[in-house]
Order: sequence, then structure tokens, then C-alpha cells
Amino acid sequence: MSRFCSLHDAVQDLIETGSTVALEGFTHLIPHAAGHEIIRQQFRELHLVRMTPDIVYDQLIGAGCASNLTFSWGGNPGVGSLHRLRDAIEHQWPRPLAIEEHSHAGMAARYVAGAANLPFGTLRGYVGTDLPGHTATIRQIQCPFTGESVTAVPALRPDVAIIHAQRADQAGNVQLWGIVGLQKEAVLSARRNIVTVEEVVESLTPVPNAVVLPSWVIDAVCLVPNGAHPSYAMGFTSRDNTFYKAWDAISKDRHAFADWIDRHILRTSDHSEFLRSISVEVSTIA
Repeated sequence: MSRFCSLHDAVQDLIETGSTVALEGFTHLIPHAAGHEIIRQQFRELHLVRMTPDIVYDQLIGAGCASNLTFSWGGNPGVGSLHRLRDAIEHQWPRPLAIEEHSHAGMAARYVAGAANLPFGTLRGYVGTDLPGHTATIRQIQCPFTGESVTAVPALRPDVAIIHAQRADQAGNVQLWGIVGLQKEAVLSARRNIVTVEEVVESLTPVPNAVVLPSWVIDAVCLVPNGAHPSYAMGFTSRDNTFYKAWDAISKDRHAFADWIDRHILRTSDHSEFLRSISVEVSTIA
């Protein structure tokens, strides 16, 4: 059975120095609050995994939490580069960062293989690209039935997967909907997982095209309203576009970035205090 606990306790109990950690969520439901808690607890040497690392990974990398990154795209959506990610790769600040780059389809195949407890996934991909020459986890194999050459990628099995969702019921079942990425596969592929939610209800109300994760695949459920900020949770919170734009200037300068991390994350005790520190009102969409 899943257990309800604070985000602080879940991160402290389930993540270790050197863990492989995947924080998934595509466009919305991005688990920023959990990323901040990892920074707050000052974990180091993490291998971060994510299909689309954006602001929260920029923060984790700039705060010195990561030594490796496995990904398929990185940037500040609609704005530009991740300056802390680039600084780590180009100048080893605040520490060197090793990268393993894949395509979106390759990352999806890796998660699906991990969720199915298979050793690798296959796809028709990477043809005509330079990635196979730079990424050791991309191999060509021959189909035993047709002789066709296809691409194989090893299964992803993170130590910890973290996602944000709209709600959980009192039994610990989790429901999410809207733009759903690889959250389900990330949870099923991971050895341990943490889910932050907008609300806890007595029972789940059916929602069209919703994903329901049963309690028996979840290790920790944490009530964290607006835990996806500055991304959003469909039906609960809206995207803070102003923050995404502001992050470009904050993250360009090392000192400005370090000051922001210190004031808004390291000096706050939890996500609600973080939101107050940046003057964000937690509100729901009618």
C-alpha cells in the first residue's frame, strides 16, 4: 500500500546520494516542488533522467545536485536555453555534468521497456542522426523474424521516479489527466516512487482519458497544492508564463542564480513557504 507523508519525509527516505532520479511530466504536472525539496536537502551526485529537462532541472543542476543527465531535449519552453545546464556542460560549474542524449521516441521506448521489466526497447529511429556515434546506449540489432535492422535502447529503471498528479483517494490510488507524458511508465519502471498531488479525496471521480495508478505501485503520496508551479495542473492551477520568462535573466548569471536558490529554496522550509516567498497565490480554476 502507498503511504501518505510529507514531501520532506518522502525525499529523505527514498532518495540517496548517487540515486538515479526521474522527475517526469510533459508541459504540465511537472513536479517542481519535489525538485526543490531535493535541492533543499542538498543531495549530490544524482543521475537525473527526464524526457524534457526544463527549469526544475536547470535549478537542480545549478544547485550542484547532479553529476549525470539522461534526456532527449532541454530548454526553457518558449523562452530559450537552460543557462545552468549549459554552464555545467561547457564550464563544469558548479561541477562537471555527463550527458546521455536520446530522442523522445528512444526515451519513451526505454521507459516502456523498464515498465514491462524487459531488458531493452526497440524502435525505428535515429536513422540519419549523429546520436548513435555519441551515445553508447543506442545499438543496431537484427530482427530475428524479418532480418530488418532496428534500433535497441536499454530499459530505464530509475531508483526513484517522481510525478505530480491532480488527486489521490484515501486508499492511495492516484489520478492524473490532461497532457500526459510518460508518468505512468516512469512510475512502473522505477524501484521506488513519490507522487505529489493537488488534493486527497474520499474516492476518485471518473475523468475522460485519465490515468489511474493503483496504490500498490506507489511508495509515497504527498499533498502539495500547486506542486507543479510554474507549470500547471489541468483543472486546478494555471501556467505562470511570467516566471518562465523571468527565469532566463535569473539563470544567466551565476551570482543571481545562487542568490535566488538561497532566498527562495534553501531558506524556505516547504513548498507553501516557497510560494509565499515568490508572492504566488495558490488558486484554483473554476
